[in-house]
Amino acid sequence: KEISNRIVTIPSASEVIVVAMGTAVAAGQYVEGTTKYIRLTNKDDANHITLVFRNENNDEFAVKLDSGQTFIYNGDNAGGVVDTMDATASALSVSLGDLVDITAQANTAAVDLEIFVAGT
Repeated sequence: KEISNRIVTIPSASEVIVVAMGTAVAAGQYVEGTTKYIRLTNKDDANHITLVFRNENNDEFAVKLDSGQTFIYNGDNAGGVVDTMDATASALSVSLGDLVDITAQANTAAVDLEIFVAGT
């Protein structure tokens, strides 16, 4: 039912929040309980972006998104992005937390990032 599609320019000088989660819709913020699908596409033809995913426990993991590539983060069917993410040194001791935000930083030059978020 709810779809947001935008392209933002990601600088190389600092990290910027590209997706923020909350309990209500706001500018650049999505409802964590109803977000089912997040797709991030690097529109550049040469430079990569580093994406950092953070949960409510301040656990973080980073992913390199190379030029022309797409990263998909799927929400849970019942609860959106609530209790869907953990980052730990031991994958056998998982304690899932709510996805809070996704930040991005380009490596050497500004890069356009397409952000597509869908929910119910």
